[in-house]
Amino acid sequence: MLINIRTVRVQWGDCDPAGIVFYPRYFEWFDASTILLFEKATGMTKIKMLEKHGGAGLALLEARAVFKIASHYGEDLEIETQVTEFRRSSFFVEHKVMKGATLALEGFETRLWTVRDPVHPTRLRSASLPAEVRAAFGAAPRP
Repeated sequence: MLINIRTVRVQWGDCDPAGIVFYPRYFEWFDASTILLFEKATGMTKIKMLEKHGGAGLALLEARAVFKIASHYGEDLEIETQVTEFRRSSFFVEHKVMKGATLALEGFETRLWTVRDPVHPTRLRSASLPAEVRAAFGAAPRP
């Protein structure tokens, strides 16, 4: 499936007092990387994609990470992001954070395509991922 790779330079504000990346920063980078992957696949910004398909968001249901080696101020990291599986309304995202040729961290997300509830517009509910969005990733339509 489609992969997006982006480079992140670790900034001073990304680090704890020891100069090591403070772990919540990875989850911020993962969120942005997921959005960039969808933008690459669909050729639209996230907001345009959601507007076109009546979506409200890509809700995060679960996030976790497996830390291999620390990253430090001033280092360049490459984040490789891909959807590993699409289901009816949910999908799984994998992130690999590389320091050169070394795997520094693996991140995993479970996300959900959401729409506004027509009865209660302030609430969100799950909905089937649009076939056009799935196809943009090279994924077969779900029966």
